[in-house]
Amino acid sequence: MSREPATGAVNKLASKVARDIEADIVRRGWTIGVSLGSEQALQHRYGVSRSVLREAVRLVEHHQVARMRRGPGGGLITCEPDAGPATRAVIIYLEYRGTTLVDLLNARMVLEPLAASLAADRIDEAGIARLRAVLRGEAQWKPGLPAPRDEFHIALAEQSKNPVLQLFIDILMRLTTRYALASETDSANEAIEAVDRMHIDHSELAAAVTAGDSARAKTLSERHIEAVTAWLQQHHPGTGSHRRKPRRVRRSGGEAPRGKLAEMLAAAIADDIAVSGWQVGSVFGAETALLERYRVSRAVLREAVGLLEYHSIGYMRRGPGGGLVIAEPKAQASIDTIALCLQYLNPSREDLRCVRDAIEIDNVAKVVKRRSEPQVAAFLAAHRCVFFEDAQGPPGDVGTGAVDESRFHVGLAELAGNALLDLFLRIIVELLRRHWASTGQALPTWSDITAVHHAHLRIVEAIEAGDESMARYRIRRHLDAAASWWL
Repeated sequence: MSREPATGAVNKLASKVARDIEADIVRRGWTIGVSLGSEQALQHRYGVSRSVLREAVRLVEHHQVARMRRGPGGGLITCEPDAGPATRAVIIYLEYRGTTLVDLLNARMVLEPLAASLAADRIDEAGIARLRAVLRGEAQWKPGLPAPRDEFHIALAEQSKNPVLQLFIDILMRLTTRYALASETDSANEAIEAVDRMHIDHSELAAAVTAGDSARAKTLSERHIEAVTAWLQQHHPGTGSHRRKPRRVRRSGGEAPRGKLAEMLAAAIADDIAVSGWQVGSVFGAETALLERYRVSRAVLREAVGLLEYHSIGYMRRGPGGGLVIAEPKAQASIDTIALCLQYLNPSREDLRCVRDAIEIDNVAKVVKRRSEPQVAAFLAAHRCVFFEDAQGPPGDVGTGAVDESRFHVGLAELAGNALLDLFLRIIVELLRRHWASTGQALPTWSDITAVHHAHLRIVEAIEAGDESMARYRIRRHLDAAASWWL
């Protein structure tokens, strides 16, 4: 008699099946409204039990990739993904990593001027109307009303027509809003002046974009972010100084669907875990205590816990002294979630390339400044050794050489020290990997690998010499040459 696997094994297998289902949807062209098959057919296709399949379907539904429809003509139906769950998952991970205000504003400085410049080249009349509508909303704000939501930067990123930039800037603005809400002003007049200054900056930037002046749009974007940086650094009291009360999950407009309510509950619990200090290994609460705290059914709580386990936020431990144990979030779940959303949006080669280049050029400049740190010096020395070993030995495995290419760039991102840009680059690398796997491109030759390792050596030499401009030049040239591999 077969036994049902333990809960942890079920969740692990369900995660794998969810990824397989999502990969199948991508391979089929992601046609909205198409049935992938009934529950019974999917069980047979993936060779799993009903409980494992249903847990996998919950994850797929969490990603807004497909929904299970019951009854005649039902089955697992593909749908248009929602970036909301993906961005929330990324923000949870970044909060655990301890993303600083400096990291956030640096990431904005790297990506938003690029978006403003592209918007000036690509905006149409509908986009102009969108920006002007946002500006009118800002102008209508009066003292005593809640501070206006900063939608301008998201609206501007939309005009870049680059889905990668749009999604990354959405994440940056959500994090900025969190910092802004925790900031304090000395007087009501100071708050009014800040809103007025923001509106003036936005109006000038919108005018430059509308006029098609990409250079001025880029400059104004940089100046505005510098002003935001100065204001937040002056008024933000420091991360973690404002503690929020645990939230009760509410049903709006009647009874919310159980799956949606589970997502809301998972987000609320994750937020409360972050507020509590994220004490990995401690019990956040027993199941009965959590049911009372959040006022939800056991079925909704257990579904929410499944989502928390998927994102490595917590897991349920049974028995005496058990409960929801706080875990250490892993980057891969966030990377996979965002990469899947971007696969649906189908960014072009140039979309990926321009964002990747902006991040990598900024990374190498930071590494130059940190070149004397032991961790940086060790990384540079290791890659110098890799080059000399490959140059003097016989041809090796080209697959390993391709992996070395990714590791070099991801390694530079880690050394640069910005958790946001590090994660964004990993997402782009994952997209490139999926593109490579799905198109069946031929592996590079060993001479290609040798050329790449030589380019790495030249970049390493510029970093070790402290020559920032040469390091920027060489990484840019290398990225141009390596584009034929990945794109």
